[in-house]
Amino acid sequence: MNVWLLGSAVLLFALVPCGIASFRGETMERLVGLEMAGMIVTLLLVMLAEGMGRVNFYDLALALALLAFGGGLVFARFLERWL
Repeated sequence: MNVWLLGSAVLLFALVPCGIASFRGETMERLVGLEMAGMIVTLLLVMLAEGMGRVNFYDLALALALLAFGGGLVFARFLERWL
């Protein structure tokens, strides 16, 4: 186990507040929880790629970063109806 894998384990615990905000918060808190979870998972995949030495995970992290931003925009558009 190296420092990168230890850091990724710590980032897993950072997803808990994002999940709480996404499931229990008000409408805008849910959007913030979703965006923050996307950013944390992207960083988690980058740290796993470095820790395991797999270059393929970098591509997955880049795709997730782009799709998480787009998903947040779609979610904001969906929430716009009720705000």
